[in-house]
Amino acid sequence: MEQFTLNLIFVGITFAIYIGIAVWARAGTTAEFYAAGRGVHPIANGMATAADWMSAASFISMAGIIALAPTGGYEQSAYLMGWTGGYVLLAMLLAPYLRKFGKFTVPQFIGDRFYSTGARLLAVICLIVISITYVIGQMRGVGVTFSRFLEVSTDTGLYIGAAIVFIYAVFGGMKGITYTQVAQYIILIIAYTIPALFISLSLTGNVLPQLGLIGNYAPSGGDISFLAKLNQVVTELGFREYTSDTTNRLNMFLFTLSLMIGTAGLPHVIIRFFTVPKVADARSSAGWALVFIALLYTVAPAVGSMARLNLTTTMWPSAITANAVDGPAISRADIDSKPELSWIRTWEATGLLDIEDKNGDGLIQYYNDNAPADHPISKLAAEEGWMGNELVKADNDIMVLANPEIAGLPGWVIALVAAGALAAALSTAAGLLLAISSAISHDLIKGSIKPDISEKDELMVARIAMTFAIIVSTWLGLNPPGFAAQVVALAFGLAAATIFPALMMGIFFKHVNKQGAIAGMLVGLIFTAVYIFIYKGWFFIPGTNSLPDTAENYMFGISPLSIGAIGALANFIVAFVVSSFTEKPPQEIQDMVESIRIPRGAGAATQH
Repeated sequence: MEQFTLNLIFVGITFAIYIGIAVWARAGTTAEFYAAGRGVHPIANGMATAADWMSAASFISMAGIIALAPTGGYEQSAYLMGWTGGYVLLAMLLAPYLRKFGKFTVPQFIGDRFYSTGARLLAVICLIVISITYVIGQMRGVGVTFSRFLEVSTDTGLYIGAAIVFIYAVFGGMKGITYTQVAQYIILIIAYTIPALFISLSLTGNVLPQLGLIGNYAPSGGDISFLAKLNQVVTELGFREYTSDTTNRLNMFLFTLSLMIGTAGLPHVIIRFFTVPKVADARSSAGWALVFIALLYTVAPAVGSMARLNLTTTMWPSAITANAVDGPAISRADIDSKPELSWIRTWEATGLLDIEDKNGDGLIQYYNDNAPADHPISKLAAEEGWMGNELVKADNDIMVLANPEIAGLPGWVIALVAAGALAAALSTAAGLLLAISSAISHDLIKGSIKPDISEKDELMVARIAMTFAIIVSTWLGLNPPGFAAQVVALAFGLAAATIFPALMMGIFFKHVNKQGAIAGMLVGLIFTAVYIFIYKGWFFIPGTNSLPDTAENYMFGISPLSIGAIGALANFIVAFVVSSFTEKPPQEIQDMVESIRIPRGAGAATQH
């Protein structure tokens, strides 16, 4: 069966499942639309939370970032530690208490806890900016995946994805989204792990990728470890050792911390814990989510490492048995004629892979053309008249999607990966769109503009807001702003510097008042946004330029990706200082904070 037909069958079946669930789980009340009626089982909620979090970035990009990072794979492990660690914070410090509060949205908690409409509106602004930034990438990821696997244009793929999300998100609300995300998690985890099992068995002789990563390299007879073989291959081509240490531990620490607290402050993830029946279920579902996330995140380093070795040994076939440059590289004629290299032509057509024969010798030289002059590869390049690295572009996003093709796996595995990538992108897009819809209908309309709105009208407004959010996100996906690919840091930075500190202080510090909370959020927001824009581009001021985005220009070597942790610290400090010089919160607010943290009746037996 042709690959296109297989892709169509696998993707079509999964879409039919999503639509069927949407019909079955249609939301009929605001409680079902916002929080699935608070009746989701912790295990199901754990799966849905994992799917909500593991977006196209986790499924498609993370392993690619680890694989192709010029600084090596070790430094990029911050993504794994930060994103997973954020769930530990969420499970231990936030989820149970927010569920006990009993509301629908994060801005509602912030507004009620700090007895301020202004605080609630500020949280709405941050939530919408964070969510819109994310959803652009998800919708664009849907279009790219469709364009590759279903042979349609990126724009057409985006329209199809938007239509599917519309069906199960607008009509199903949180109820429909939750059970759709359960199905999407099952699909994406199977799609991610099956290719990894095949590839690990081929390269290491171990069926478990986690063990294969630390095992031996099978094609060599097991006389060298897999990572040692990978280090040997990439260093011979002039690249940095794959397992090399970081050169800036402070920045790596702050980056990991920013990802952790940014994860714990992401509104579309937090609202998942409002859907379970009891407070204890919120902690339980967070634990299950960690288990389900770990199934992918412990495999990702192996996927990235094995993809890097597969790519390298494809470009230099002699690297499989000998030194990387002892034999000829692949030729343009090989790419055009050999079936096992057809994946190169396929991905070149998407624009995510680009090869250029710069010196016209018919061979494709893949090496680090910035290696030191005394490196053997640099000397060889000078002797042979190479004109530079001829693998001009290898986008991070191709590594997971193309890995089964590079490894020569069966067509049904490639089709499964396509379905999994779409499941990952659609599940997160739906969660983000619901967060935007809830912020507009529940926090903006009902919370500020029309408090007396009926439940029927609020449900209608929520669906209209969801439809509007889908239209806007689709338009942005079709016409992504120039900064979209550069400011993923903005979403995490804002969540870390605004939402997370507000939630932490709202739960654990009863003397923090509305003046302190608003001042802290504003300082965290402005400081973080300004620092990111200085290096990523002042896109909202025509004619202005950013500073060079290099470590030499960063303040104390702290990159824009890491600044969210400093913004959070500034938020905490300002909030505590302002609160200490202004009046304490009303007693009923302090009592509410106590009731959130301390179980009802605690200590009663010891009181006299």
